[in-house]
Amino acid sequence: MSRNLVCVPLFCVLLLSGCAKLPDNYGLYQEPPSAWTIEQNNTRLQSIGALIQTGKGNAAKQQADLINPKELTALQQAQFNLLYSQILLSFGEAEQAISKLAITETRQLGINDKIKYYQSQAFAYSLTGNLLESAKARIALDAFLTKPDERKKNQGVILETLGLFPETIVQKTPGLPEWMSIAKVLASRNKNPANFNASLASWRSANPGHPANSYLATIANMPEDTGDTPKSIAVLLPESGPFLDAAKAVKAGFLAAHSRHNGSGSKPTLHFYDTEKGKTDELYQKAVREGAKLIIGPLNKDNIQSLANSSTLTVPVLALNHVPNLSKQNLYQFALSPMDDVAEITQKAALDGHKKAVLLVPNNEQGKRISSYFIENWQALNGTILKKQTYDPTKTDFSLAIKNLLGIDEGENRYPKVQQAFPDTKYVPNKSQDTYALFLSAYGKEGRVINSQLVQAGGLPVYALPTIYSGLPDSAGDTALNGITFCDTPWLFNGAYNGELSMMALRDILNQFPSSYIRLVAMGIDAYHLAGKLSSLNTTPYSGATGNLSLANGNRIKRNLVCAKFAMGQPELIGFTHSPSEGDYSSAGKPGGVIPAAKQ
Repeated sequence: MSRNLVCVPLFCVLLLSGCAKLPDNYGLYQEPPSAWTIEQNNTRLQSIGALIQTGKGNAAKQQADLINPKELTALQQAQFNLLYSQILLSFGEAEQAISKLAITETRQLGINDKIKYYQSQAFAYSLTGNLLESAKARIALDAFLTKPDERKKNQGVILETLGLFPETIVQKTPGLPEWMSIAKVLASRNKNPANFNASLASWRSANPGHPANSYLATIANMPEDTGDTPKSIAVLLPESGPFLDAAKAVKAGFLAAHSRHNGSGSKPTLHFYDTEKGKTDELYQKAVREGAKLIIGPLNKDNIQSLANSSTLTVPVLALNHVPNLSKQNLYQFALSPMDDVAEITQKAALDGHKKAVLLVPNNEQGKRISSYFIENWQALNGTILKKQTYDPTKTDFSLAIKNLLGIDEGENRYPKVQQAFPDTKYVPNKSQDTYALFLSAYGKEGRVINSQLVQAGGLPVYALPTIYSGLPDSAGDTALNGITFCDTPWLFNGAYNGELSMMALRDILNQFPSSYIRLVAMGIDAYHLAGKLSSLNTTPYSGATGNLSLANGNRIKRNLVCAKFAMGQPELIGFTHSPSEGDYSSAGKPGGVIPAAKQ
């Protein structure tokens, strides 16, 4: 055997161990942690838990990364894994959280920690679109809940979730058939109220010891489900001014959802208030006096800030934009935020195996914000930004910016000297060997040119923000975007959103707006449906038109998107999974079919 071949494994071992000398008894015996170390780690774990509870995920992660797992007892190791999974969930990294929970020894945890464990597991599976596993986690959680209100809420989610699946899907899973059968009974109560009470009584008689009886006792003899949607909703939108077109698009989606209201309970009454004809806080107080149980809007960031500064919000507000670092009780912020766009595309690049990347953004204020989001998210995923480059979006040639970004200019500068020494040498443009992927912020017009010039320069994987896609299929024009991966609103793709109000269903409405506003129509659809889900969104994500919606820190509604890749001028979904009934989906990274974009 070659001596070099023998050295390779040894080098790898030394590299993985930090090139430190291994102890003679390595792997055979490890000295147990001292009492002082155990106590110190208990303090650290308590501190991390407190940081998580107050929403300080970054600080919690920094402290957790300082802990040496080898110094933890079995109990502390289980607690550490649980805390780290909660940290990962605070960053939206559901897949990694699931992996961390999978190696957690639950038998080591106390009752309170077991509750947190199953709550985290249920939430993580919901974020990935795996509703069946989420329901299983909630069933396990049920055994540890003692407060009646908490148990009722948890069982309600279990039964609502299982009602989405065909009964055959759970027949082989112990304990699930009974939950499934009563879920189907509950799902039928509005369709066949005459038989509901008899079916309910029959199930309870056949399953007297089943834990769901505690929930069923609260709904017996109540064939009508009143639902959580407020009876009166006030909508604060401008009817003139610079935000009028955006407001029209949101309003169109909102009214379309209201007209198709087929949920439980009566359809809410709507009252509209023009934010251009009054101060936002005064309009809020007027809406409350007139009986509003929920305020949707405003749309303008300044109006949102003004409302937050003005007074206590006695009635919840679902604002239709996002103001950074703004947090107030009863204020929820829902926006098509680039924060979510960047988080999704960087996660997709990481799942594809990339560790290093370069960044190309426009040289304007939006580009600066986008750049900071990319750097923050990529570093949180242990990635490295090798170089950042801006370009002028008003130009039609971006070759110089691309050359500067990829280091091609250095090769061209060296070429004349090389040619003097070797006359037969030919210069071939080549990107830096350290460049593995490119993060791009561009609209379709610039993106087509940039991608074409990148291909000429040797090419590299490109991960772009959703602005790269107009939202409407254009196979002829978008051929220049082939190979680009992006993450976007599910509503734009056939099969990714199973609600009644698909793009095809609203074609006549969409024709009233330019393509740059069509995503706002989807936002209006979700704003209507979120009205009845705000109180449960922190534990049960909602599969909406704009994404899988969950509640992040500061009551910001976070969107998990679906990812696609341009091929033959068409964006085709990748790694897409959805439930058999509701259209739940996960973001990129899972094996799955390819689904074309919705055709108009």
